[in-house]
Amino acid sequence: MLEYKVEVRAYYSKVSLNKNHIVESSQADSQTIIDQKASEGWSLVSTDATNFGAALYVYLYFARNKEA
Repeated sequence: MLEYKVEVRAYYSKVSLNKNHIVESSQADSQTIIDQKASEGWSLVSTDATNFGAALYVYLYFARNKEA
């Protein structure tokens, strides 16, 4: 049987001439989360993102075999 976990992070826009500043700042953070979960036996199974106002919300969905 599988168990599931979701990690959600919010990244906020700031005044910048770099239009990709959210992507650049969130990439390292997302990779750290993925690496940490992988070391705990979780596999990344899906992702999603949405924006609301000045924030970008990133959802990382993980699954692993549940130990009985």
